[in-house]
Amino acid sequence: MYKILGVDPGSSCTGYGLISGDGQKVLYVTSGAIKLPARATRFEKLREIHQRIAAIIATHAPTHFAIENVFYSKNPRSTLVLGEARGAAILAAVLAGVPVFEYSAREVKQSVTGNGAAHKSQVSFMMGKILGVAPPESEDESDAIAIAMCHAFKNVEMKSL
Repeated sequence: MYKILGVDPGSSCTGYGLISGDGQKVLYVTSGAIKLPARATRFEKLREIHQRIAAIIATHAPTHFAIENVFYSKNPRSTLVLGEARGAAILAAVLAGVPVFEYSAREVKQSVTGNGAAHKSQVSFMMGKILGVAPPESEDESDAIAIAMCHAFKNVEMKSL
């Protein structure tokens, strides 16, 4: 049995989604969005991301951690801030001893919708359909679940468990 925690990092909102499976069937466990206070400093936001992801890991004990890879924005500062948010989440996994896997946004969309350029609404719809639950409330949450599903679909070891 495996549990995959998917994370869609962001500086204002970080989505997370946890799925479990046994190689034959994938089940939805939980998901949500860590909404960060607009007036908080960058460092306070990083602490919050780290603490909340660490708490989710402590509560649910995932066996794998999957996160969206950095994409390069036209604005270098935006890329840097996103990288810091990723780092805070990754650190929580690494300190807990959970192996980390990275996937590009295109790779995630391709694996869950069949289209690497799919719109976020298509990803959300597919997450609900594949897992047999209502589509997630936020795009950040939906993307995080999709990242976890991408890892489950792509990782050959998952399929043979």
